[in-house]
Amino acid sequence: MSIYFVNKFLYTIDRSPEWVAAYKNDPRGSVDRWEEEVGQWLQPAERTTWLSFTPDEREALATHDYVWLFEHGAHFFLNLTLFIALYDEEYAERSGPLSFQREMADKLSPWLGQEYPSVGL
Repeated sequence: MSIYFVNKFLYTIDRSPEWVAAYKNDPRGSVDRWEEEVGQWLQPAERTTWLSFTPDEREALATHDYVWLFEHGAHFFLNLTLFIALYDEEYAERSGPLSFQREMADKLSPWLGQEYPSVGL
């Protein structure tokens, strides 16, 4: 897993309401667009050509598979905050406060008592 690149995606998407909305409405298109427009830039004047998502990472991001991302080393906090931004409001309307967080905790519950996947580069 290109942990740095996935974490950069989670972080930069979550910082922008426009990207959050785009990612919610068109996840696959947003992943592709982000990779081209944002992901390759290290600084405003410095671009890299060696960073890219693996096919599995691309699919997990495109399908909002936060469990797969966690299990493969995405930073838990970055993963959590982005998916709260995507789903919290609609889950709260349907099932009350913190309902998305409870669902995420449920889906990650097999990890209780185990060592979490490394978030190291």
